[in-house]
Amino acid sequence: MKQKYRAFFLLMVVLLATSCNRQAAAPANSKVVRCAVIGGMTMTGLWYQIAKMFEAKTGYQIDVVVTGPRPILDAAMRAGKVDLLTMHSGDITTDLVADGYGIDMRPWARNELCIVGPPDDPAHVRGMTNGAAALQKIAAAKAHFVDFADIGSRELVHTLWQLSGVEPRGDWLLKDETISRWNILQYARSNDAYVVVGYIPAKMGRMPATGMEILVKNDPVMRRPFIVMEANPKKFPNANYAGAKALSDFLLSPEVQKFLMQFGAKTNSPGPLFYPVTQ
Repeated sequence: MKQKYRAFFLLMVVLLATSCNRQAAAPANSKVVRCAVIGGMTMTGLWYQIAKMFEAKTGYQIDVVVTGPRPILDAAMRAGKVDLLTMHSGDITTDLVADGYGIDMRPWARNELCIVGPPDDPAHVRGMTNGAAALQKIAAAKAHFVDFADIGSRELVHTLWQLSGVEPRGDWLLKDETISRWNILQYARSNDAYVVVGYIPAKMGRMPATGMEILVKNDPVMRRPFIVMEANPKKFPNANYAGAKALSDFLLSPEVQKFLMQFGAKTNSPGPLFYPVTQ
């Protein structure tokens, strides 16, 4: 008898564990599009402006389930919590499609990275619009440069070094020893160094930049694409695929692509905070 109870108890434990590990599948609401949105778009207010335009035009309601850095957006889509995801392109987004969680990945906007440095600008790069040429001057001057550990920055800097024809090597090249990525500008300041970071967090104070200046920007090479994808309806039958597809198409519409160039003009004159994919 005890063995029967034991076997029954073990069976219940296994069934409970299995049910807890299943992906959450909330009942679909055909008029709500659940979204995972990269932090820069919500921080600037861009996403909320686009959401209002989309809701007014279509009657759908947008629900931002999660916003922030890429890893938490990735986790939300893998858990079946969102119908649509938008963030920077990269290995994470490619894996989401390759692993069957997302479909129809398309670029729809770009943001800009910039070079921030000390006000005395020892390499004399202020006002340049060519990132590779600016890095050439920084290396030639042996001015301190921080190899920021952020994925997007590191990918771009690798490209810029290749374009510059310079192999970055020497005691002027500093390792990023920050605990939080948001402290990178203060770390660069303490070392009288240059660093490549996102223009939006530097401009809007998300990365405290006291004693540092944005010196190099407006280089098309220094723009990173944002992608949009829908949750795979074969993997997530309860996902609102129709609503997500309508929103994805709207992001690539002439209306939104034109709006990207207008948004942020007051705070970022004369250039935008975000760029259309064609720019």
